[in-house]
Amino acid sequence: MKDTKKTTLLIMAAGLGSRYGGNKQVDGIGPHGEILMQYSIYDAIRAGFQKIVFVIKPEHQAIIERFTCDIKDVEICFVYQDFSSIPDFYTVPSDRVKPFGTVHAVLCAADVIHEPFAVLNADDFYGADAFSVMHDKLVALEEGEATMVAYYLKNTVSRNGAVTRGVCDVKSGLLQKVTEVYQITVDEQGQIFDADAGTLDGDCLVSMNMWGFRPEIFDAMRAHFHEFLRAIPEGAIKAEYVLPTMVDQMIGGKELAVSVLSTRAVWFGVTYQEDRPTVAAELKALHDANLYPEHLFG
Repeated sequence: MKDTKKTTLLIMAAGLGSRYGGNKQVDGIGPHGEILMQYSIYDAIRAGFQKIVFVIKPEHQAIIERFTCDIKDVEICFVYQDFSSIPDFYTVPSDRVKPFGTVHAVLCAADVIHEPFAVLNADDFYGADAFSVMHDKLVALEEGEATMVAYYLKNTVSRNGAVTRGVCDVKSGLLQKVTEVYQITVDEQGQIFDADAGTLDGDCLVSMNMWGFRPEIFDAMRAHFHEFLRAIPEGAIKAEYVLPTMVDQMIGGKELAVSVLSTRAVWFGVTYQEDRPTVAAELKALHDANLYPEHLFG
């Protein structure tokens, strides 16, 4: 029996998907045309989440409303990640196109979230067990605590190009540090490399942006985001502030204790267009094994 305390799932779906060559967040990749975030919604509702908040671009609201209209007894909210949420002290460069990263995305939902919440990417598949352990931890979080689901690095790399991952240092079940590592690649033998760090351990834990917070996090998050904006060098039109960086700073400042959850779930996702056939096959196998119905909703 799931705890009845209200919990929210925040889905970050405003990314441009430039490396994918199209908008992967709304690509019907499942065997019946499902998009990846539909599986997250389905698994979250089964785990006990009662509210779904989408951070989107305005042009995506109609398509998301089409596949959420049959969802019963779950509150649905939409918020936009755009420059209107940037504080007045900062002037957005005229040639800037992209938003300011995942911290900015979460802050866009601050006015509609008043309960413990999980946040994740729209274009990743996290697995049903990840939502179950996340929900159960969320309802037990105390002030000054947060949580995350981590995955093995070897299960999150792409053979079709470089990826960025938040490499986690974990001790006694608590996150000690998370370091954004860029340009991670894997060779034909399965060896994983980073341009700066060299060979990486495939069994190390990494963040795939599945975080759990109490709503009190918004005040500290806003303060850190404003500090980031003030520090952006002139002309840096692509600077972003991401959740792993913020969490690492808060851990270092003794502002936050972050538990790392153990799960049987397996992650997969699409970074590049060439990843799509593999993910489509994985999803079909899950349906064939009756782990998901032919129609997720309705």
